[in-house]
Amino acid sequence: MFTPADLPQTIPVFPLPGALLLPRARLPLNIFEPRYLAMLDDTLRTDHRLIGMVQPVIVPEGRDDSADRLHRIGCAGRVTGLHETEDGRYMITLTGVSRFRISEAKDGFTPYMRADVDWSSFERDLGRRETDEDFDRAQFLKVLHRYFEIAQLASDWDSLKEAEEELLVNSLAMLCPFDPEEKQALLEAPTLQTRRETLVTLMEFALRGGSDEGSLQ
Repeated sequence: MFTPADLPQTIPVFPLPGALLLPRARLPLNIFEPRYLAMLDDTLRTDHRLIGMVQPVIVPEGRDDSADRLHRIGCAGRVTGLHETEDGRYMITLTGVSRFRISEAKDGFTPYMRADVDWSSFERDLGRRETDEDFDRAQFLKVLHRYFEIAQLASDWDSLKEAEEELLVNSLAMLCPFDPEEKQALLEAPTLQTRRETLVTLMEFALRGGSDEGSLQ
């Protein structure tokens, strides 16, 4: 368990479109680019073993500011699993610790990007699992089942019926094939309830074929 005092001011950041990490959730990654292999080697030498996952943004033509290439809010994960393949890749698992806000991106000192980060808005991420008092599991699973059908996704429905609220909502937020901006909206949701509401909205939007008209019941 981390406390606010354990969190470093500067961390390496890994911009990966569509790869969402949330506190207390696990994200498997396949590391093969030389700069990110170097990032992992350096991270494993630290006490915290934290890597910040962030979503890249589209930079307007003519601008090349490093801070503008990334969303300001990301989530740091601790390297909790590592396997090196015969061809030199790393298969790792990150366990989400806390979200952060980028204060300043740093280029030039390493082949990968680092950033000064501010953790102060996300103290709840270091606490216990969140609950959602207004969670209607039956209605949620009804929408989810319809979404999985159109997205041609399979699942173990018995496990979904029994999963804890946070594990269920956060796992689906990470796994569903939403676009990077939608993933960012799920990341920035301040509470489990607002993340669940955002997740349902995105699924209903997909069920309407991307139209804002109408509402599912």
